[in-house]
Amino acid sequence: YSAWLLPQALPWARAPAACLNFNCMLILLPVCRNLLSFLRGTIQCCSRTAARQLDRNLTFHKLVAYMIRQSSQNVICKLHLQNPTIVMFTTVAGLTGVAITLALILIITSSMEVIRRSYFEVFWYTHHLFVIFFIGLVFHGYARIVRGQTVASLDTNKPQNCSDKFEDWGKNGSDCAVPEFAGNPPGTWKWVLGPMILYVCERIVRIYRSHQKVVITKVVMHPSKTLELQMKRKGFSMEVGQYVFIQCPSVSRLEWHPFTLTSAPEEDYFSAHIRIVGDWTQALYEACGGDKNEPQEAWKLPKVAIDGPFGTASEDVFRYEVVMLVGAGIGVTPFASILKSVWYKRIQNNQDVFTKKIYFYWLCPETQAFEWFADLLQSLEGQMTEKDMVDFLSYNIYLTRWKEHEAAHFRVHHEAENDPITGLKQKTFYGKPNWDNEFTNIVSHHPRSKVGVFLCGPPQLAKSLEKQCLSHSAADVKFIFNKENF
Repeated sequence: YSAWLLPQALPWARAPAACLNFNCMLILLPVCRNLLSFLRGTIQCCSRTAARQLDRNLTFHKLVAYMIRQSSQNVICKLHLQNPTIVMFTTVAGLTGVAITLALILIITSSMEVIRRSYFEVFWYTHHLFVIFFIGLVFHGYARIVRGQTVASLDTNKPQNCSDKFEDWGKNGSDCAVPEFAGNPPGTWKWVLGPMILYVCERIVRIYRSHQKVVITKVVMHPSKTLELQMKRKGFSMEVGQYVFIQCPSVSRLEWHPFTLTSAPEEDYFSAHIRIVGDWTQALYEACGGDKNEPQEAWKLPKVAIDGPFGTASEDVFRYEVVMLVGAGIGVTPFASILKSVWYKRIQNNQDVFTKKIYFYWLCPETQAFEWFADLLQSLEGQMTEKDMVDFLSYNIYLTRWKEHEAAHFRVHHEAENDPITGLKQKTFYGKPNWDNEFTNIVSHHPRSKVGVFLCGPPQLAKSLEKQCLSHSAADVKFIFNKENF
């Protein structure tokens, strides 16, 4: 029976099916954010290197998804395509196989970066087809089409002894009876039950958090079309560099978007800066009165729900004696929290700060991006000058789309005390930084040190900095690269 239904494709299909089960066991774990936060806090006390691997959860999730695609493709090619079409639509295995395949195709195609960036809603909604995928996967073997030798038959016909004596099976005097076969019980549920329970618990925690009351205490509309929300929630506790997911029911009840916290743990509120770049952020901007000239009354502000906070690589920033912070455009947001916290610690004369030197680099294409963050830098600059700690923070701001000759009309201002663009004492640079020179300078000034390099920026910059970290690490100086991932 099984030979007729699944010709010679059976052994070729079962091998990738086993790989599919294993990868489906792993696929949900990297997106259990609360589990990862718990593990990060637990592992960090033992091994910082191991904790950093958890920051690559999305990369791991994508790799596992790729393996699921490959395994499914092999199963389809070796098995389904060799069966009659009627079998695919008249059996449980066939119907669930079609459902699994269609769900997987939609999930994979909508996960392409161009769709994720331009049509996030499409990516978000189709990704939830994983529910259909897992249900189909669990019930795929329910009809027990794949047959195996029964346990009782293994006592009377042991394959290792009787496989070469098939001509004598069941004959008088033969110690090998005719083997009996029955459908194998479905086994996929054993692989995915544990991760599915963990994920359900994760969703329950998220639902609980989403129903906790959040109050928007202040809305700031920055000229660079960046919306700042200052919020409060009972029992909210954060660390530097963490992020939250924000939902606005009046905009969409299903969409949650990640935003880095720009407030410091020492402040009595938490804040996020949101750049207006898509439909959801534009709708939130308008709901908060961003398109109106008069201030929005507090009772008219939209309700929001918060999930988090969740840990990132930036949490480790104060574990290094020397730190490099590199932000590109709006990617400076996690470092706003860090620099604010440094400011508060210095004001409070906190002697427990292990970090002795911070190098801060901010790369922006245009001057408008400086507007919302320049006030913080000016305050920090003044505080450091007042406390005679100007050597603690070294910051370099780059206008990457400007060339030196294009900024020639600013030369006359370079003799002034403050920079004409940012208002800071530190002058703005034009073009891109020479990272080789910057790393060499840090090596010469900080021998026998571990330098933490933290980036929130595009992949191209990440590759460049990671390469610099590897090439400049030596016996006495070691650069540890960390990147924000969302």
